[in-house]
Amino acid sequence: MSLPEQLRYTEEHEWIEDRGDLVRIGITPYAAQALGDIVYVQLPEVGERIESGASCGELESTKSVSDLFAPVTGEVVAVNAAAADDPAVIGSDPFGEGWLLEVRAEQTGAVLTAQEYAQFTGGE
Repeated sequence: MSLPEQLRYTEEHEWIEDRGDLVRIGITPYAAQALGDIVYVQLPEVGERIESGASCGELESTKSVSDLFAPVTGEVVAVNAAAADDPAVIGSDPFGEGWLLEVRAEQTGAVLTAQEYAQFTGGE
């Protein structure tokens, strides 16, 4: 799966999409593949503050449990209930229907371009 150029990526394998006043966050296909079949998702509540670099949720698969790290600091304004109800969508459509949360970001942590992330993961 090719990496959308307009997104930014973290070394913890999250992606960030700038949507004006908000950012949308999800995990990369690399992370989804490493996890395997995702069976449970714990996301922060709407209104909760998250801190860049800190754990803000969990993804549980048939292989393991992995923390979801916040790539930004800010207030959660939306969570993807569809992904929580059917976590398989995170693996099958990580850049589309598998998004996880939207945040009114105050600060963004360290991010990579698509090319930098591909190099980081050995994809290019």
